Amino acid sequence: MKQLIMILFAAATLVACNQEVKEGTGGQSSGRIVYVNTDTLLNNYDLYKEVVKEFQNRQFALENELQKKSESFQNEVALFQRRIQAGGMTQQQAETTQQQLQKKEQDILMYRDNAAQGLATDQAQRTDEILTKIQDYLEKYNADDRYDMVIGYSKGGGVLYAKSNLEITQEVLKGLNEEYADSKDGDDTAEADSTSAE
Repeated sequence: MKQLIMILFAAATLVACNQEVKEGTGGQSSGRIVYVNTDTLLNNYDLYKEVVKEFQNRQFALENELQKKSESFQNEVALFQRRIQAGGMTQQQAETTQQQLQKKEQDILMYRDNAAQGLATDQAQRTDEILTKIQDYLEKYNADDRYDMVIGYSKGGGVLYAKSNLEITQEVLKGLNEEYADSKDGDDTAEADSTSAE
């Protein structure tokens, strides 16, 4: 998830801050480029941390549920094998039970695949939401057109060197976390208002 977000973030920041050159500047841009350390930004962005935790919890719950289904299935298979060995089933009963067990195994595998696909879809959607919030914030942050471009930097990425005085990570991070905290406070207030109205 982190690599996907970093790639999408780099593309989004280039699009977000690639502002049109204003008239009256003779068609020349200032050439002011700054960067955001995407590793630092994501690791310290409260919304991102919350989303990562949410998906870790969902993944853990899914793994536990699948483990329980698998153990239950294995117990049924073991019971079936014991009954066959003990001669406690007719040929017809054994065939019917075997078909039921095969169907149950297929259902478990299908459930696993569908749940994993649903989780991946939700994760992609939340990733897009995070990138949109970052992009929207960068547009507001650069409303005065002081920068021509904000690029994403990550270790091992496309940018090999940049002067540290061009880094705006902490400023952007502070603003993003403040916006997120304000939006959470607004959500909490709205929930409290709707609860008290009931």
